[in-house]
Amino acid sequence: MSQEQSVLPDGLFMDIDRNGPVPLYFQISSRLERAILAGDLPSGSRLENEVHLSERLGLSRPTVRRAIQELVDKGLLVRRRGIGTQVVHGQVTRKVALTSLFEDLSSSGQKPTTTILGFELIPATAIVAESLNVAKGDEVLHIRRVRLADQVPVAVLENFLPTPFLDIDEDQLREHGLYQLLRAKGTTMRVARQKIGARRATSDESELLDVDKGGPVLTVERVAYDSSGRAVEFGHHCYRPDLYSFEVTLVDK
Repeated sequence: MSQEQSVLPDGLFMDIDRNGPVPLYFQISSRLERAILAGDLPSGSRLENEVHLSERLGLSRPTVRRAIQELVDKGLLVRRRGIGTQVVHGQVTRKVALTSLFEDLSSSGQKPTTTILGFELIPATAIVAESLNVAKGDEVLHIRRVRLADQVPVAVLENFLPTPFLDIDEDQLREHGLYQLLRAKGTTMRVARQKIGARRATSDESELLDVDKGGPVLTVERVAYDSSGRAVEFGHHCYRPDLYSFEVTLVDK
C-alpha cells in the first residue's frame, strides 16, 4: 500500500457553492465520497492533512475537519496515528452466519492480512474447558491475532482449539482463515452459539486497533460445533465499530 499523500485534484471542488444553502462541509464530504466510491481515491490512499486542504480551498479548518469526520463515521476514511487520514473500502457488514472474518473481508473485496500475536499450547482454564467440553487443565491451542483489511486493523481475534487441532500450522494462519484450515482438515461446522456485545477497549486493544484509549469496541464470543455436535472452536474477539457491524434478519413467527 502506498504511503504517499494523495493531493486532491482542484477540479474535485470547482463547483462548490460558497453562498448556497447546502453546508460547505457537506459539499466537501459528498465530493470526497463520490471520488472514493468511483475509485479515484483508491483504498490505502492517504489524504493531505486538514491544514493544507483548508488553506488550498480557502475554507476554515473546522469545516474541512467536519467533512472528513462525516466519511470517518461512514467507514470510508480512517484516522491512524502517525499515518494520517486514509481511505478504506468501507465498513464490513457481517451477516450473522457461520463464516470467518477472513471470508467476510475477502467476499467484500478487501485484502485480509494477519499479524499473529500468540500461538501456544496452554492448559485449559475453567471457562475454556467448559466451552470446549474438555477437562480443566487439558492442553488446548491458544491463538491470538490481529486481522487487518488493506493494512488497516479491524479486529483482535482470540481462539482456543481442542486436541484434534493442535497441529494447526502457524504459517498457514498468516495466509488463510482459521475456518478454512479447519475445513481443510475435514471438519464440517454446522452450528455455533454466539453472543454479540460491546465494551471499552483495553489499553492493549486500543494500541492494536489504533483507536482511542478506552474507546468502544464490538465483541463476539462464539463456540462452534461440527456435524457430530463436538465443540471445535471457542473464540472471543473485539472489532472496531467504525469498520465493522453485524446484520441480522428477523422473521415473525
